[in-house]
Amino acid sequence: MVADMSLPMGSRCIKYLMFIFNLFFVITGIILLSIGATIHAVYSGYPHFLDNKFLSVPSLLIAVGSIIFFIAFFGCCGAVRENYCMVVTFALLMGLIFILELAAGISGYVLRNDAADLIQDKMLATMKNYGTNESQEITRVWDDLQRNFQCCGTIQPSDWINTANMTGLPLSCCDPLPGEIGNKSCTVDEKVTLHKKGCLESFGSFIKGHAVELGGAGLGIAFIQAVGIWFSIYLARAIKMNYETV
Repeated sequence: MVADMSLPMGSRCIKYLMFIFNLFFVITGIILLSIGATIHAVYSGYPHFLDNKFLSVPSLLIAVGSIIFFIAFFGCCGAVRENYCMVVTFALLMGLIFILELAAGISGYVLRNDAADLIQDKMLATMKNYGTNESQEITRVWDDLQRNFQCCGTIQPSDWINTANMTGLPLSCCDPLPGEIGNKSCTVDEKVTLHKKGCLESFGSFIKGHAVELGGAGLGIAFIQAVGIWFSIYLARAIKMNYETV
């Protein structure tokens, strides 16, 4: 192994900066894991309204965050030991991570633009199965959605009558009156307790916000990885040149 002082001063600075960078690299992995796992858990609560595309982006961030811990090993060991092969391996793996994060970031912003249409189609399709014995899961998810987001129907409350062919509204479309245990009925004429906003608007805005968060995390951290790639390439060249001059 070549002694540390054999490297030029500039290369030694890059070496230590790369070692420090790997600490931040691990932190970015933790951030990606946290964001991906949190949003995946949120999306998993409403699988009937979301396309598989929505689950693929947070799943990709979880995978990337997990791989980062493995990659950081090559970066730290390669920098400390001035091992050319390990540093080159680190640079190549960083390049792969960079591409994956760019893909996740771009996908997040693309899903933001397509979210309304995808969610609307899913909502309108599932409304027709509300309240049937064969689709108790859909009934529960719709009730949870309307209570949690204070909404009713896809675009408006009357969707339950016009689209789902129901004679009234689900009880989850209305808030219980003060002192009342549960709702006794809920109609489109209810003035006080009815959730007048459609679920596409409130839930769609919620999903769009998370899509932007996914896109921002992917693109922002990809920039950090680009800096790490530059460090590793510079250090690998310095190590190779140093070996050739010994």
